[in-house]
Amino acid sequence: MMKPATPDTVQQFVEAWGAMGALWGINRSVARVHALLMATEGPLSLDEIAERLQISKGNASMSLRELRTFGVVRQVEAPGDRRDFYVTEPDVWTMFFRILKERKRREFDPALEAIHRLLDQPGAKGEVLGRLQQMADLLTTVEGVVNRFLVDPASSRAALAFVAGLPFTPKPRKKP
Repeated sequence: MMKPATPDTVQQFVEAWGAMGALWGINRSVARVHALLMATEGPLSLDEIAERLQISKGNASMSLRELRTFGVVRQVEAPGDRRDFYVTEPDVWTMFFRILKERKRREFDPALEAIHRLLDQPGAKGEVLGRLQQMADLLTTVEGVVNRFLVDPASSRAALAFVAGLPFTPKPRKKP
């Protein structure tokens, strides 16, 4: 049985996740809020999140809105309490696929569209045209892989485990 995390280890995780998120282009506060929810048993209120992370309620609220847009955090109610509470998506693989899908939509798709529009314009010649065509080919290939990856998360998870040389145990299906 795993013992509960200490406040210090939770804080270390929050800071490490925030730093990693910032390196990946995610707002540090958004990543820190997400980390706190992942490392906390049960729901947290906006006030609790802001206090524990020592950020403003406005910053916490905007971070929660972003995480809800990604589909990795949801709002819940606590009986007898009028405040809103928040919990993270409990399945980290589901979380991973939702983040990947949203980042692809926000960041990758516009870049791919931009390079195709550029190639449709006259003017590029020689080495520049060759480079742009190679980039378009590369991005189109990556798009195909990511699209196939996102179609079936269970199969993709198994494929990732296979490529990494790790055992794969499928998540048990819920009974109807």
